[in-house]
Amino acid sequence: MSSAAQIAANQKNAQLSTGPVSQSGKAKSSLNAVKSGLTGHTVLLPSEDAALYQAHVSEFAKHYAPVGDEECKLVQSLADTEWRLLRIPALEMGIYAVGRLEFAGLFPDEDEAVRKHLIEAQVFLAYQRQLNNLSIQENRLRRQREKDTAALRELQEKRQQQTQARLDAAVRQYIRFTKENPQTEFDPAQFGFEFSLAEIQLRAHDLNQARPLAAAA
Repeated sequence: MSSAAQIAANQKNAQLSTGPVSQSGKAKSSLNAVKSGLTGHTVLLPSEDAALYQAHVSEFAKHYAPVGDEECKLVQSLADTEWRLLRIPALEMGIYAVGRLEFAGLFPDEDEAVRKHLIEAQVFLAYQRQLNNLSIQENRLRRQREKDTAALRELQEKRQQQTQARLDAAVRQYIRFTKENPQTEFDPAQFGFEFSLAEIQLRAHDLNQARPLAAAA
């Protein structure tokens, strides 16, 4: 859902953050992000751009066009879940970056190419719990996204079916009225319909065009 530009902006914003600069401070900050950034109730971390987040949410609202409280809540949940999922790669990179600084002096007698792999392995072993937690949280967030997407699809399909049924009822009333009152313009609101006359006439035309095809079949 989010564009490459948004992801890049997220990463740039994280780089510009005035967070801790010491090795221990960076490590603590990264681990706190792992704990609270993916599981906490607060979606936006202090280092993140609020305007970018709002644009992200607006993109979801534009794409899904929710109607009613339930649909709006699900779309908000989808946007927040995606925001957290986009955070995971940056957190993983941050943990490895902190680990490389922490263990930069290890294995001085090894060949440089081998030494890099040894340091990476040491970082993984030292921060294995946090890295595994990232994977667990990613899977949890993906399941949440699938659940919310299915619930939203069901709600919207039900709403669209209800809207279509009501529009067809308006068409039937329109046809009946125009036959009985050929000199009077049909007013949908008078019969409790929220559709415009143009919408009703277009649907009537579509149904009229479909009837010959159905008869021919």
